[in-house]
Amino acid sequence: MPSPVIIALDFESSAAALALVDRLGPEADHYKVGLQLLTESGPQVVRELVSSGKQVFLDLKLHEIPNSVANAVKAAGKLGASMVTVHTSAGSAVLRAAATAAESYPNLKVLGLTVITSLSDAELPEIGLAPSIKDQVFRLASLACRSGCHGVVASAQEAAYLRGSLPAGVLIVCPGIQLSQPTAADQVRISTPAAAAKAGATHIVIGRAIAGASEPLAAYRTAVESFNNGV
Repeated sequence: MPSPVIIALDFESSAAALALVDRLGPEADHYKVGLQLLTESGPQVVRELVSSGKQVFLDLKLHEIPNSVANAVKAAGKLGASMVTVHTSAGSAVLRAAATAAESYPNLKVLGLTVITSLSDAELPEIGLAPSIKDQVFRLASLACRSGCHGVVASAQEAAYLRGSLPAGVLIVCPGIQLSQPTAADQVRISTPAAAAKAGATHIVIGRAIAGASEPLAAYRTAVESFNNGV
C-alpha cells in the first residue's frame, strides 16, 4: 500500500528532486510532481520516479475543454501516474471526460480540485463567489463525485464534513500540511498530519517541511507516524 504521506517535489530541476528521493530511500514511495517541476524538467522525471517504483501524484490542475482534459488524463496514464488533478470548477462535462479517460488506466485516480489552499473567505468575492469556503468546497466536491472522480483535493479544514458527506471510499487529499504548529505563508488553510487524519483525510501532501528539513527522512517518518497515530 503506498504511503498516505505524499512528498511534494517542488524543485527547480529534476536533479534536485531526485536527489531528495534518493536521500529518502525506499521508505518514501509517494511523490507529487506539480507545475514547477514538470515545466522545468518535462515528463521524464515522472518516468524516472515510476520506473524506480514510486507512486506519482501528477498535480496538473487541469482546467480546459473536455477533449483537451481527457487527452491530458490519458497522457498522465501513459506516464504511469497514480493520481491526476482536474479543477472541479471546469464543470461536470470536463470531470466526466477526465473520469472516462482514466478508465483505460486502472491505477490512475482522478482527483477533483475544489478550492486552492491559498484562498480564504475574504478572496471569494473577487472571483464572483459567496464568501464561504466551506459551501464552495462541499458543492464542488459533490460535483466531482457525481461526475465519476475517484477523490477530491481540499484542505484539512474541510475534510471532516466532506468525509461525513461524500460516498464511502472517496479519496480526500489534503495539501497545506506542516509538521509543527501551522503558520500561514502562501497557504492560509493549513493543518498538521494528525489533525488531517482525524478529520478524515486519506492522504496528505507535504513539501517544505520535509524537503527543507536538515534530516528529511526523520521529518518524513514523523509525518507518517503523526498521520497514522493521530498525534
